[in-house]
Amino acid sequence: MTALPKKRYTPEEYLAIDRQAPFKSEYHAGEIFAMAGASEEHNIITVNLTVALGSQLRGGPCRPFAADMRVRVGPADLYAYPDVVVVCGERRYADEQRDVLLNPTVIIEVLSPGTEDYDRGDKFTGYRYLDSLQEYLLVAQDRPHVEHYTRQPDGRWLLSEAAHLEAVIHLPSLAADLALSEVYADVNFEAGAEADR
Repeated sequence: MTALPKKRYTPEEYLAIDRQAPFKSEYHAGEIFAMAGASEEHNIITVNLTVALGSQLRGGPCRPFAADMRVRVGPADLYAYPDVVVVCGERRYADEQRDVLLNPTVIIEVLSPGTEDYDRGDKFTGYRYLDSLQEYLLVAQDRPHVEHYTRQPDGRWLLSEAAHLEAVIHLPSLAADLALSEVYADVNFEAGAEADR
């Protein structure tokens, strides 16, 4: 028996579907992937990140967006919904709908068991095509742990990590700081560990 070929979508078809759908989907190389719901801890961390960055960036040239702003990576044939994305300076969009960002400065993904490999692998590989991207953060939801990748002048990415609640991560492209105590405020790590089993 022969398997039927998967339907391939154009980016335009994906956007038409996603903009009308009651749930979010990401797009990669002609395929559409429905996004699963996030845990309570994931949502708390995403809100904490957005609030912490928003309060520091207010009135300046950088703007944070949480969860509902798509990012397009043309060379990687990718449309993704980062958990938090920050853009500095003029925001460039794919079209007049202003819901597909082309020039993020910082992208933050909160890791989930089902998406961690993708966030670390193919998604980060795709994001690196974005010349505007200066920093990429991977935030654990089951323990205090943040991986911070910073683009170097020669194009390499430098990794630094923070793994305790007293740590503070400096984001040079934003002239902002993220205290892990704020990122993880109100997160019950034991509940998250139970939910992920």
